[in-house]
Parts: sequence; structure tokens; C-alpha cells
Amino acid sequence: MEIRHSTEKDLDRMTEIYRCARQFMAEHGNPNQWGPTNWPPRERLENDIRSGHSYVCLNDSGRVIGTFYFIQGKDIEPTYRDITDGGWLDDSAYGVVHRLAGDSSERGIGAFCINWAFEQCGHIRIDTHGDNVVMQNLLKKLGFTHCGTVHVEEDDYPRLAFEKSRGGEISVDSRRAK
Repeated sequence: MEIRHSTEKDLDRMTEIYRCARQFMAEHGNPNQWGPTNWPPRERLENDIRSGHSYVCLNDSGRVIGTFYFIQGKDIEPTYRDITDGGWLDDSAYGVVHRLAGDSSERGIGAFCINWAFEQCGHIRIDTHGDNVVMQNLLKKLGFTHCGTVHVEEDDYPRLAFEKSRGGEISVDSRRAK
């Protein structure tokens, strides 16, 4: 597998992957994270691509099988400023992974994308819906620590906040994709 920046040509495939992800989440006890709002909207994906923070995961045949948003820097995620029921482990600059989805065609898509993001900066914060047990288990398997609860603008459901850091300074250049 490999990661590259998304392009406008990937939009239809990305939209299909998110449709598959919403269905998968609903079938696995998580119908409310993206389902009711048909999240993420195409306009958001277009903005992500224009900003240079949208990525796709390709299998060994070059087919797009996953997608996610990744950005890094100091205090880059406003919703992470207010964390309850705990606190962040590391106050240094960090990377954020949002809207991670795979098409379920291969095992390990999510882990590959998260590990790639971690390799870029060595400090990742990520959140997930309380009903998204699949993602919670993946994050724990990858060595993330549950740090508390954050709230997002998209809906009224609180999110479980996770963090993984190897400490020290990180680069703020998030454009190192292949």
C-alpha cells in the first residue's frame, strides 16, 4: 500500500468509500457517527483536496481503497483545545487524522493510514465516536492512549480523544506524501 495526496479525479471514488464506511459503521453498532448527516459532504472533500490535506491509500495494484484527512502543526484542531474527563499527554505540535475510511477490500487499511501519519510527525491526536468500537480497538492496538472527551461541530455526540507521541519536536510540513 502507499499514500498520496487526493486529487479532484479521486472525488467519486472517495465518495463511494465514505458510503461503504457509513454502511460498515451502521452494521457494526455505529449508525450515528456519519450516517444521519451523510458525512462528509462532497464540498468538505473538495475543500480538503484544495487545502492539500486530503490523502488516499492505494493498494499494490494502484486502486484507491482508503481516504483520510491529515494536518499537522501547533494547536491546529480547535475542538481539541477543550478536553474533558482527562487531558492530553504531550503539548507539542501534533498531527490530526480525520475522516479515515476504507472500502473493506483489504485488511489493514486503517492501520496503514494511521501509521503513515504517525511516521510523518511522531505525534498524533485522533477522536472517534463512542459507538465506534472498531476504531477504538484499532487505536488501542496501535498504541494510542485514551485521553478524554472532545466535542465536534458536526453533531452533538461526544468523541473519545486518543493520542500517541514519541515526544520531541515534529516537522510542520505535511506535504511529504509520495
